[in-house]
Amino acid sequence: MEAGNHTTVTELILLGLTEDPVLRVICFVIFLGIYAITLVGNISIISLIRSCPQLHTPMYLFLSHLAFVDIGFSTSITPIMLTGFLRHGVALSVAACEAQFCIAVTFGTVECFLLAAMAYDRYVAICSPLLYSAHMSPRICFLLVGAAYVGGCVNSCTFTSCLLSLSFCGPNKIDHFFCDFPAVLKLSCSDVSIIGIIPSISAGSIIVATMFVITISYNYILITILKMRSTEGRHKAFSTCTSHLTAVTLYYGTITFIYVMPKSNYSTEQNKIVSVFYTVMIPMLNPLIYSLRNRDVKEALRKTTVRIYS
Repeated sequence: MEAGNHTTVTELILLGLTEDPVLRVICFVIFLGIYAITLVGNISIISLIRSCPQLHTPMYLFLSHLAFVDIGFSTSITPIMLTGFLRHGVALSVAACEAQFCIAVTFGTVECFLLAAMAYDRYVAICSPLLYSAHMSPRICFLLVGAAYVGGCVNSCTFTSCLLSLSFCGPNKIDHFFCDFPAVLKLSCSDVSIIGIIPSISAGSIIVATMFVITISYNYILITILKMRSTEGRHKAFSTCTSHLTAVTLYYGTITFIYVMPKSNYSTEQNKIVSVFYTVMIPMLNPLIYSLRNRDVKEALRKTTVRIYS
């Protein structure tokens, strides 16, 4: 449809990770395996937590929701990425492209809030153990989980409203494997001076707020651990935090690289590689981190395995 001297764009084409046909086949096999491990690992974590009474605690409630979020986050991106490996250039309608990004933003934001809630849970458990049942009651846990999903939807709505106000009338090729906001913004023929700032403020505020909660929680945890006289007590307290700290470091390290560092500091190829890590790799790594480094999960898995095969 003609609009002055411009043609309204109705489809956007994702160019994917690479143009090399041989490399695309190799990547397809690798990322299909990663996606399968992601689904199996996170579904197993959810099933294990729901079926084992000893894991019916606030910490594992948050972990089960984190596993669900990782499934949603990965599924919003990986299947389209896999399609891109089978044929160079995946065409999506503008609406589908916007929907993909907004779903990814929702799950990515919920993950930030859940990681903050898990840090608060560890703070209460280690620093105020006698008040744990009061401060982490089922009602408070429900409110924290609910707030995480509401926060994800609110942040996603901010991005959605900005994307819906964009018009596309020029190039329609996105040099990425998913519809990332900056990449889509580059193709718009609308005035993006304000549109580009509003989502950054929203996402930046959430990253800063959740990182603040995590940092303050672990500062108090560290102080409490250092005051413990028993070496065994210090080791036990610290061991309950290592899995969560590993997950936080991986997730916040990569999203900070993508969304906080100046864009001139890295190339499009580096951007894509880091994006692969936080959108595809981390959802696969989280269940491995929490199962391999968590004594309760390993013990519950052992008992479940014995029960199944006995």
